[in-house]
Amino acid sequence: MKKVLIVDDSTVIRKALNNLLEQYDVQIVGSASNGNAALEMFGKLKPDIVTLDITMPGIDGFNVLDEMIKQNKKVKIIVITALADKATGLRALKNGAKSYLTKPFGPEKLREAFDRLI
Repeated sequence: MKKVLIVDDSTVIRKALNNLLEQYDVQIVGSASNGNAALEMFGKLKPDIVTLDITMPGIDGFNVLDEMIKQNKKVKIIVITALADKATGLRALKNGAKSYLTKPFGPEKLREAFDRLI
């Protein structure tokens, strides 16, 4: 069973992601509201998949993405952000993210991204 870590500073988004991902054969091992907590959990919980926000307090999502990829090149990261410009998406993918979604997104968009990873 794949382990998933949810990282977003919005409680509403974290809950929505948790609810959407429960339909998959995955174990949600943690939920973090900032980059520092995300990196701490990542090291301890060793998730296979991470949903990652870019704009967060403390360490931003790009730095978290870089550090996670350094620690585990096989981790699959879906970047989910309100930054809808192409440069953000391209940077995320270039830095190692496997998928990129912009907020607001519907459940079908997350399902598509998740289905491609699994």
